[in-house]
Amino acid sequence: IIPTKAEKMAGICFDLMTTRLFNIKEIFARLDPKRFSEEMEDGLLLLMDKVVNEVAQEYMPTLWNSLPKEVKTDVIITTDQETSSFLTNFMKDMQDHVEDVIDIKKMTVQACVDNRRLVVKIFQECGEKEFIFIRRSGFYFGFLFGCIQMAIWFFYNASWILPAAGFMVGWITNYLALKVIFSPLEPKNVCGVVLHGIFLKRQREVSETFARIVCLEILTIKAMWTAIFTGPLSVNFFAMLRAHTLVFVERLIAEIKPMAVAAMGSNKFAEMKEAMATKVIESLPDIIDQSYLYTLEALDMEATIREKMSELPSAEFEGVLHPAFEEDELTLILLGGVLGAIVGVIQLFTLFA
Repeated sequence: IIPTKAEKMAGICFDLMTTRLFNIKEIFARLDPKRFSEEMEDGLLLLMDKVVNEVAQEYMPTLWNSLPKEVKTDVIITTDQETSSFLTNFMKDMQDHVEDVIDIKKMTVQACVDNRRLVVKIFQECGEKEFIFIRRSGFYFGFLFGCIQMAIWFFYNASWILPAAGFMVGWITNYLALKVIFSPLEPKNVCGVVLHGIFLKRQREVSETFARIVCLEILTIKAMWTAIFTGPLSVNFFAMLRAHTLVFVERLIAEIKPMAVAAMGSNKFAEMKEAMATKVIESLPDIIDQSYLYTLEALDMEATIREKMSELPSAEFEGVLHPAFEEDELTLILLGGVLGAIVGVIQLFTLFA
């Protein structure tokens, strides 16, 4: 059931996560733009050194090779000075518009659709004890109702009794097993005994498991940046990056601009500036991994999801696992009945034929 409905179940599950457990704008606001720029600075400096040389050799090789060493050094110094400002301002802008560059729900649901094993893993690990209970309940409830069935058979042994009783035992067993997992929603004191859904009693434990799996398998820093670079909203991200990069490049080559324009013309110079910005934009995904460690530490999503999830009302918390059963609950109960009937038929022909 779970793999065949991975997209729908993941949609329900991650809709809960993105609406109740965290806000992506609030999460990204935890990043310190200056610290982010420090983490990225070395990689960007090496990248800019390569880009400046490549583009200059392509568009103005004669002028570039004839420039005094001091002028080239000034370009390098300017690069060093402007890199921090470029990265800091870009990250601030991205924080303000993060919802325009990444769709977290779409990203997480798509990851589950592409790899249905992840959905199965979430439900298996979060509901591990409940699945064990369902298996064991077949013995407990089956034995109890089997005793009743035996008593009926002792006094009335019509051939239809065993299949019919088997169907009822299987039906009632699965119904009760699913019922006690998710009901009652809130703790109820009945004659000194506190009744509460088995799954719901483990809210804190399940919250820890859910947060760990999601952050290790789905909502990773690498996956988030990949979604930003290649997702449906990537056009917004690259438009934002291009705007900041053009300003950055303009400042880098400000000192040689008069000579460059005189040598190649303003149109060619504008083309060269665009080519330089394009190379920076295309290469940024190759060095973004230098920010992963700091980003993981700063966002701290696992702790956020765990804490918020453990504080959810029971009615909302049951939405983590219940979707795996709810829509097909009748099918599961009916299947129990059918299997019970089959066992009844086998009993009739093997033991009482």
